[in-house]
Amino acid sequence: MKKPKTSLICKLTFWVLLFSASAKAQIQKTEPPFWYAGMKNPELQIMFYGKNISQYEASVSNNVVIKNVEKTENPNYLFVTIDTKDVKASELVFSFKIKNKVAFTQKYALKERRANSADRKSYDSSDLIYLIMPDRFANENPKNDSNASLTEKSNRQDPGGRHGGDVEGIIKNLDYISSLGATTIWNTPLCEDNEKQHSYHTYAQTDVYRIDPRYGTNEDYARLSAELHKRDMKLVMDYVTNHWGISHWMVKDLPTKSWINQFENYTQTHHRREVITDIHASESDQEVCIDGWFVPSMPDLNLRNPLVAKYLTQNAIWWIEFANLDGFRVDTYNYSDKTAMANWAKSVTNEYPNFNIVGEIWMNNQANLAFWQKDSKIGAIENYNSNLPSVMDFTLQSQIGSVFNENEPGWDNGLIKLYNNFAMDFLYPNTNNILVFAENHDTDRMNHTFKYDLAKYKLAMTLLATVRGIPQIYYGSEIGMGGDKAKGGDADIRQDFPGGWAGDKNNAFTAAGRTAEQAAYFDFSSKLFNWRKSNEAVHSGKMTHYIPENNTYVYFRFTDAKTVMVVFNNNAKEQIVKTNRFKENIKNYKSGKDVITGKTFDLASEITLEPKSALVLELE
Repeated sequence: MKKPKTSLICKLTFWVLLFSASAKAQIQKTEPPFWYAGMKNPELQIMFYGKNISQYEASVSNNVVIKNVEKTENPNYLFVTIDTKDVKASELVFSFKIKNKVAFTQKYALKERRANSADRKSYDSSDLIYLIMPDRFANENPKNDSNASLTEKSNRQDPGGRHGGDVEGIIKNLDYISSLGATTIWNTPLCEDNEKQHSYHTYAQTDVYRIDPRYGTNEDYARLSAELHKRDMKLVMDYVTNHWGISHWMVKDLPTKSWINQFENYTQTHHRREVITDIHASESDQEVCIDGWFVPSMPDLNLRNPLVAKYLTQNAIWWIEFANLDGFRVDTYNYSDKTAMANWAKSVTNEYPNFNIVGEIWMNNQANLAFWQKDSKIGAIENYNSNLPSVMDFTLQSQIGSVFNENEPGWDNGLIKLYNNFAMDFLYPNTNNILVFAENHDTDRMNHTFKYDLAKYKLAMTLLATVRGIPQIYYGSEIGMGGDKAKGGDADIRQDFPGGWAGDKNNAFTAAGRTAEQAAYFDFSSKLFNWRKSNEAVHSGKMTHYIPENNTYVYFRFTDAKTVMVVFNNNAKEQIVKTNRFKENIKNYKSGKDVITGKTFDLASEITLEPKSALVLELE
């Protein structure tokens, strides 16, 4: 009688399962998780992460060439660079050997790109950007408010906690945003932020290849992009190159000590970014500015490390391809090494020549701002070109908050501040590609600053809608939302949009749900910004302005075919503006039609302006 083979089969099964489990455990993460065939830069650096993975030798199928394999002092990382030139979309197989024997394999997908992906059109001065803080906008899926794998749970009662807004809530309200006249959405970051508290702002990211599950999934984000494109709208991602969160999985197990900037003792940046361009600055001041951490919970990334630079470049490109993005806004742009950032911007725009990137350069001096815009002649003084297409006009933003509160004219107060701001435009290489705004998620709320005076709000919005650059507005201001940062901190300027949560007493997303006050704000904004959509004179026309008199200010935006005249009265009293002074721009036009009221104004001699008002006149 033959002996049963059960024990032998069990042993074989055991070893097969053990080997399979071991192989699976060898690679815990692969980043980028997949890539695309046909990129202009064919070099792809793939990071394999797993316990002691560096002991293995890597090879790849399909006759793909491995150009470089880099190991660091941390044995859990292996950086493999392959050449994808002429490699078609396919599934590659990486083999990992030890002592010439294959220990395990890993599949890796090269996917097809969208048609004309490299030539995608980005946002520009014809757009209006609507800035959303997703956690505070709308909660369409309460089931994802908290997540078992993430530390901080939903608590809407905590002003600084997570309130539950999500990607689905944005998608649901796209028609509302479109009806306002906005053409582009910029969300504050949506990637995972697994910090213990204040994770709702998501600037301390802990996984940059994963949408935070409390917002939704990667697929939800791609669907948001698709829904926007159906409406001929655009999606801008808020990208962070300077830092990650202290709980990022890679920070917990650094690939190399130089992955982040570290000092002998914790060192925070002094935020004095003037030292970057200061020819007299000390090296120690520059080092602390660039390498110091933003805050203790945000480790400073070292972009001078080629592995880090490549990782961040590929991550940015991966999101562009995966989510079909239309642009970036980059946080804390000039807190990183300026040469490394120039290389990062160049790498992205090499792949996408029309792709717009606006950097947060929070400085209140035009020369310092202009230094950072691509092809700046100021930058050229130091033989520097940032390759950054756009910057945020913080000088204008800082003036808007005070100008319209100054009723009495003076040598250096009131509307002369606006004139002086635009008088410095000669410093910029491309004034049409500057982001103009009155507020954002970090600044004082405009309506609070104006003490909820609708007339002042109208003045500010009229300015943004008609000056050079790309206008950006902040969610909720269009219905009169405010918030006192000095009293309530960041949470107070990031309040929940009324109607975004089930049970909200007031739903400002609908005309029927708005209060009379909210409707007054919204109706004006919608009319103004929808008019702006089709007016090329304010998109890209030239600008001529006149020195303010009696706290009134007049400028013209014009092309060969169209002229728009904008007139501000910043006084608390009615003003009469004589038109003879503006003949060089009025030319043969006889009248101007107000784009808000439809009223026609005779340009022959004078225009009467109500207190604290503005006119936007299409000349006829």
